[in-house]
Amino acid sequence: MTQLETLGLPKDLIQFVFEAAHIQRWNDHIRPQGFTELDKQAHKMMIMYVLARYEEQDHGAKLDWEVLVEGGIFEFLHRIVLTDIKPPVFHELMREKGPLLNKWVYRELVRRVPSLEGSPFMEKMKQYFDGDTHPLEKQILRAAHYLATEWEFRIIYRMNEGIFGVEEIKSAIADEIEEHYNLAGVQKIAMNGKTRKFVDLIGKLRFQKRWSQSPRVPETSVMGHVLVVAIMGYFCAQKIGACRGRVVNDFLGGLWHDLPEVLTRDIISPIKRSIEGLDDLIKEIEERQMKEILLPLLPDGWQKDILNFTMNEFRNRIREDGAIHIIEGDIPDRYNEDRYEPIDGEMLKGCDHLAAFMEAWVSIQCGITSSHLSNVLITLPARYEGKIIGGIPFGKIYQQFAENPKG
Repeated sequence: MTQLETLGLPKDLIQFVFEAAHIQRWNDHIRPQGFTELDKQAHKMMIMYVLARYEEQDHGAKLDWEVLVEGGIFEFLHRIVLTDIKPPVFHELMREKGPLLNKWVYRELVRRVPSLEGSPFMEKMKQYFDGDTHPLEKQILRAAHYLATEWEFRIIYRMNEGIFGVEEIKSAIADEIEEHYNLAGVQKIAMNGKTRKFVDLIGKLRFQKRWSQSPRVPETSVMGHVLVVAIMGYFCAQKIGACRGRVVNDFLGGLWHDLPEVLTRDIISPIKRSIEGLDDLIKEIEERQMKEILLPLLPDGWQKDILNFTMNEFRNRIREDGAIHIIEGDIPDRYNEDRYEPIDGEMLKGCDHLAAFMEAWVSIQCGITSSHLSNVLITLPARYEGKIIGGIPFGKIYQQFAENPKG
């Protein structure tokens, strides 16, 4: 068995995902700090959720959510490999030499992430890029991509106004978005109403820095962090043989788990634990602000789903007879069916901690450390020593980093 099959999260895969935090976007333009590929891809997947839900609600579309999730991950990894190519050149190359470029990407990906070689994941990735199936799901992902790009460009446009080429970029982005105007969600966002406000509000997670009390390289945001947790959740779900709905929910649970922080900002764990009952009070404040400020920006039919992803984010749960039920301990096999909509909250907590560990580990590998960062490299592996959560051997995952501390 490969490392991917035995661990779910091999070291080479985790490291590769984190490379996106180093990739700067718009680096030939005047721009604010914090436009990284990791953040853009996270924003894209959040926008994808909005577009897909509107397509189901307004147009009655029957979407394959597993394709939406996996397609987003495939495109993310594809972009990391081709990071040095400017977007206009990249899109022209894909139009003219797409199949050949994809083959090179597959070879380069397994060279840099050997644990993916021969895996079902790689076979799915090849089918996604080389096949002509699921046109609507692919269009939704393309539209989400351009809407996330347009969100960035609206910020940097004023800084670059009058500079050669910026008007052409503005027109090109607008033309690409117009190509997707048949999608209900694109129309909603173009109206500059509630849906646009939601996309703008969640975009603020890009500017909320993790570990704000410590110097760190690369700096990562809450936005980027949630995508890392979501991708980890996806691979863990695949490792334990989760049903399709559970795979999707574990990804979405990771993606949305820190959404309330757009309203409250990140309140670090030592503060939450410092006073008895403070954590519960913070949860109450988050839920109230979610209901008063954020949820009214979304259609009524989605609001319970968003609350399900955010309010008990690290508890195992299922839905039965229309109600959410918390599961103590691992989710029993009998609930591993789409109709129960299971979510592995405890496993996602493990992924959340592992993402925090990686944020510290990568910085120390880059030569930037602090007492906060070095402490995490001691406490988290000790906390998870020998621990298996939901079938995922988190203790062994941490051991990979102890075996070769220099990377």
